[in-house]
Amino acid sequence: QVQLVESGGGLVQPGGSLRLSCAASGSIFSVNAMGWYRQAPGKQREPVAITTFGGTTNYADSVKGRFTISRDNAKNTVYLQMNSLKPEDTAVYYCLAVNKDLSRYWGQGTQVTVSS
Repeated sequence: QVQLVESGGGLVQPGGSLRLSCAASGSIFSVNAMGWYRQAPGKQREPVAITTFGGTTNYADSVKGRFTISRDNAKNTVYLQMNSLKPEDTAVYYCLAVNKDLSRYWGQGTQVTVSS
């Protein structure tokens, strides 16, 4: 089992920045990739950014150039730096860990609201 705890969400004005953190614990030796998804009200959960431990990183087109995913292996933590935030970025952001056997673990989610 892998446990994920997110933090860093909140209310920010358009054009502002936030950094989300996701701390992993448990059977992290089996994790092959980590990333972030988001779910806005009335919409399906969608991928935002994924990084594999082999060094591959992918972003949704809607966040390319504005969001950056990174990780601190020593702290077993993944970050999502979000810049130039837009109202359409408002959603609950979920951390995801993917095991080598492709099983998935989710965090509890953290709310990001972009509004003036």
